[in-house]
Amino acid sequence: MSTEHTNQPAPVTDHRDGYEKRDVAVGKLLLVTIAATVFVAAVLVVLFQFFTVETEQQVYNAVLAPESVPLRDLRAREDEILNSYAVVDSSQGIYRIPIEQAMKIIADEAFQNRATQEGQH
Repeated sequence: MSTEHTNQPAPVTDHRDGYEKRDVAVGKLLLVTIAATVFVAAVLVVLFQFFTVETEQQVYNAVLAPESVPLRDLRAREDEILNSYAVVDSSQGIYRIPIEQAMKIIADEAFQNRATQEGQH
């Protein structure tokens, strides 16, 4: 018979005391606890991200994606008003011009007024 050396503890054969004589492997227990905590935290983060993405997708599908016909018509009317010429009140001399042209005129007037004020000082 050969004798082999192993690192396993010898079995407890004395049952008179009624309890286990070996200590708990604290290192292994701590490692398992930390691994379980990290796993649960990772699952919570993944579930939170999934919930956020799904919520945003549902909001988009329910609110933002469908094109409203009245809204489309309103925007078309607004674009027509902003980009066309029209007589608003001929008795008072009020006319509508395209917004781009109006902004250019106002900017030119402001530039001329500033140049005039700087020339007076």
